[in-house]
Order: sequence, then structure tokens, then C-alpha cells
Amino acid sequence: MAKSLPIALPMTLRMYRRLAAGLVPLAPALIKRRLRQGKEDPARVGERRGISRDVRPHGPLVWIHGASVGEVLAAAALIERLRDLNLRILLTSGTVTSAAVVAKRFPPDVIHQYVPYDSPRYVARFLDHWKPSLALFIESDLWPNLILAGAARRVPMVLINGRMSPRSFPRWQRMHGTISALLSRFDICLAQSKIDAERFSALGGRDVVTTGNLKLDVPAPPADPARLERLMAMTRGRPIIVAASTHPGEDEMLVAAHRSLVGFFPQLLTVIVPRHPDRGSSIAGLVTASGLTPALRSREELPTATTDIYVADTMGELGLFYRLSGIVFMGGSLIRHGGQNPIEAIKLGAAVIHGPHVFNFAELFETLDASGAARQADTQEALVKQLGLLLAEPTVREKMQRAGAGVVEQLGGALDRTMTALEPYLLQLRIEMGAANA
Repeated sequence: MAKSLPIALPMTLRMYRRLAAGLVPLAPALIKRRLRQGKEDPARVGERRGISRDVRPHGPLVWIHGASVGEVLAAAALIERLRDLNLRILLTSGTVTSAAVVAKRFPPDVIHQYVPYDSPRYVARFLDHWKPSLALFIESDLWPNLILAGAARRVPMVLINGRMSPRSFPRWQRMHGTISALLSRFDICLAQSKIDAERFSALGGRDVVTTGNLKLDVPAPPADPARLERLMAMTRGRPIIVAASTHPGEDEMLVAAHRSLVGFFPQLLTVIVPRHPDRGSSIAGLVTASGLTPALRSREELPTATTDIYVADTMGELGLFYRLSGIVFMGGSLIRHGGQNPIEAIKLGAAVIHGPHVFNFAELFETLDASGAARQADTQEALVKQLGLLLAEPTVREKMQRAGAGVVEQLGGALDRTMTALEPYLLQLRIEMGAANA
């Protein structure tokens, strides 16, 4: 679908492009450092330079890009819809954890690649190899050279599930020319909320449409039945709290909350699922130092009768632990991270407790709190009080769970609205498929 492109780039983007091109000789050192940190896959580092060992499939190819795990999972249902249309999918992301999730949760015909470093040379190599027919960028992972090169090749580009956080918006307002030059390269911008849509429009987005949050339409995460049965057998009869996607600074508060609550609920088990599994050992050390007994899932340990804190430091098993308990604390909210997505937990029947810092999902948590599906705990004392109430009062917990199910039903539909907005592009791809098969 043809579009007119702005010719002149603002000075900031011209400088960025020159700087990115000039830093190419430093790429090997950067990759080496990231390999030491465990942030790159040694078998696939070539993808960061636009080099792929995979062959581009025949016919139209839909390229979907998301930053990491959350964005990739948000696209899961959309990818299924596109596969139902017999379209091939290229999915890019930038983290090792997201690649592991794709390998575990997505069909094998979905091609995953690490997004290339944002150098003109690497980006050109990537686009020359894959020749995408349609590009869908999830939320706000906007790499300038990737966007500019895609637009220069006349690839139809759509920003889907677009989000502009309260922190990012004022920063981009001060660089209006830069963000406008990038957003104007997108044919349309599909925003999560009216507030996001207003912000994208103010920053130069074209044809901005509010479609809702795809993360509300994600299916409940799976769980291996045999592993679930074994865990339930090991924990049967114990009250359980699951702390999901925790970040540094929160684990200490959760361990302290457990110490306070265990006096009233002697068999209490707290399951801590760190956002980054590599923190498992340090969390176990913290638990031990507090006088409690930990067990680590990464060591294939199971919670026994003497386990106080079970550290679930593995990837892709949240669905398992959400099914283990109806009480979930959502991480990233006691510290200024902005909170994690509570929808998967709620879809599996959780009553949710969260901290005050939920700006990543501000409207969603506001709706959940107002409906009684979630409760906010601003302090250590409030955290203990809210968790204790849910442990002691099953009727309160059940009321919150019913309210959560109602919110999910009320706010769903983003997937259908997104597919409707994409229909002109998908129709063109189907025409191309028909011509290729004629």
C-alpha cells in the first residue's frame, strides 16, 4: 500500500545513522561482552549482524517484532490467526529469554530471529535476506534504522498494541521532530488505549486507531499435566502464595511478608518466580540468610514439608504455578519498574495483589482495582495485611476471582479489532499468494 515518505530527516536521526554506522567495528567487542553476560546465544550471534542460516520461505512473509517476552507473548493469538490464513511468520526479538519462550510456546513453523543491531549495514542485510511483505512492530520498540530502512523499501509497516508510557511521552515531546519522523513511517498505529492514541497522535503518528490491549486476549499459559500433578501432590493441604515476575528489591519484602504470615499460617508456602531466572541462587541465599528454608526449581528440587520459599527460577512455567494457587502477587510493582501483566494470572483464577508502581498497565490495574479483582499494597505492612486477608477469607478471594473474570470479558476484543485494522494488508497478501500459486 503506497505511502508518501518524508524526505528530510531531522539532525538527530542523521547523526544517529552516522554514529550507528561508525560503531560497526566495535560490534565484535559488544557481542563478546554480551556473551559473557549470558545476553546472547553463541550459536546465533550472526543474526545480530543480519546473517541467518535459515532460508526465507516462499510466498508472503509477515514480520512481527517485539522487544522481549511480554511483547512476544502478546502476539501469540495474532500469530495463530495469521497462520490460519496460511501466512508464514518471521518473529524477531532481542533477548535470550524471549527466544526460549518462542521455542517452547510457538509452533515450529514460526521462524524466530534475533533482531539485528541497529546499524544500517546489519539492517540492510537482514531486510535483503528476509524481504518481508508486511511488518508489525509491537508496542514501542522503535529502532530508527530498522524503521527507516523498512520504509525506504516500501514495506507496509504497522505499529500494533502501541503503548506510550507516562515517562516516555514527555521525553519524546522534547524530541518531537525525531519521534515524528519515525512514527510517520508507519501506515497506521494501533494503540492500546485512548490515552496512548492521543499521545501517538500528538507525537506525529498517522492514522491512529484505538484497538485495545492484545495482552488481554492472550490465552492462559499452559502447564505440563504431569508436573502439575506432582507439584500439587507435594503441596496438598498447604496455603500457597505465588509471587510472579519479581524484581530485585521485591524479594526481600516478600520473604519478610512470609516470616510475618507464617506465624498465623504455619504451613504457608511462598513461591517466588523471578522475572529473570538467573537470579534464583541469589534469592535462595536471601531466603537462607533470613532463617527460612528455600528450594530451587532449577536444581530440580521440589518443595517438601520443610520448604518455606520455593524459588521457581525456570523459564515458561508460570502457567504451572498460577494453577497451584489462587493468590498471586504481581511483581515489578513494589519497585519503580511499572508492574507486570496480570491477565494470565487472572485468566487462571487468581486474586491479585500488587504494589503502587503499575504505570506499565495503569488503566488495566485501575479497572481491576475498581472492580474488586485486585488490591493495592503500598507498604510492607499493607502487603502482609492483604495477603493475610486472602489466606484467611476464602469468600473474599472467590469474590475477587469472579470480578477478575468479569474484567477480562469486558476488556477483551483487541485481537478482533487488530485483525479488522490489518484486513487491507492481509487482503493484499492473499492476492499475492493467489497470483504466486496460479
